[in-house]
Amino acid sequence: FFSSKDDISAVVMTQKNSTMITEFILLGFNIRQDLQNVLFLMFFFVYITSLVGNVGMILLIKFDSHLHTPMYFFLQHLAFVDLCYTSAITPKMLQNFLISHKSISFSGCLIQLLVYATFATADCYLLAAMALDRYVAICNPLHYPMVMCQRACIQLVVGSYVMGTLNASIHAVFTFSLFFCNSNIINHFFCDVPPLLALSCSRININVLLLIVCVGFNLISTVMVVFFSYVYILSAILRMRSATGKHKAFSTCASHLTAVTIFYGTLAYMYLQPSSSESEENDKIASLFYGIIIPMLNPLIYSLRNKEVKEALKMMGKTYLICKF
Repeated sequence: FFSSKDDISAVVMTQKNSTMITEFILLGFNIRQDLQNVLFLMFFFVYITSLVGNVGMILLIKFDSHLHTPMYFFLQHLAFVDLCYTSAITPKMLQNFLISHKSISFSGCLIQLLVYATFATADCYLLAAMALDRYVAICNPLHYPMVMCQRACIQLVVGSYVMGTLNASIHAVFTFSLFFCNSNIINHFFCDVPPLLALSCSRININVLLLIVCVGFNLISTVMVVFFSYVYILSAILRMRSATGKHKAFSTCASHLTAVTIFYGTLAYMYLQPSSSESEENDKIASLFYGIIIPMLNPLIYSLRNKEVKEALKMMGKTYLICKF
């Protein structure tokens, strides 16, 4: 297997050097400390808004019986998933804005990658499930209660979490089985697969192939579900004679379509562009938008553009005022 003693020595030295890395340094954003303080305040506000919005959405759907429908069942889980994956990366990023030693332990990096990748992938499949729900509701309204029954909804949600866990586990196992001996400085603000692969002194051909195949499959399969669902939805809407019916159908899809466009556009830009030093910096900006801004925007999109959610919020406000006074 080895052509000379030098090859054996090189492998042994590589393994010894790789065991020295017990933590990684998250490079984050290479800017002045005063600007980092400004970013801390800005993203702290964004994170708090995200927490309040997503937790509020979960509780609103749970306690308002009018929202106990398949669409809001999926929306409740979407809010939970957004809450989980932004919480996997944002607190550590906020901490690193304030300290000079921006380290994360080897096990902490592994856990961060697992949690982030699990729920980010589940987000893709939940958005596809919501598109399927809208397709059945608009194109086959008479069969909607039977097709989108409680069992089917639970299966779609469980399937989303299973696909997320499977995707994250594959990347975590293959990434953290590599030797990291070149450097421990991650050119990112959280542990993601591409910047970790850049640190490895092992062969990463299989890892790169897995990244392309897994991300490609998750993106393409869910995007195709969303695309064809909306092709049929648009066709059904155009055949409607009633202007009121068309407006109602468009309004029920507008929030989801907005969230899908923002989410998939950012994700595709982040993972499917060619790798370069410039793309690494662009990835950080895309990751900020995808991992921190979008989880804040989703509750706003679904509450401001959804009549039923706005009515539920008004009712909750009235109930609170009555109970208070």
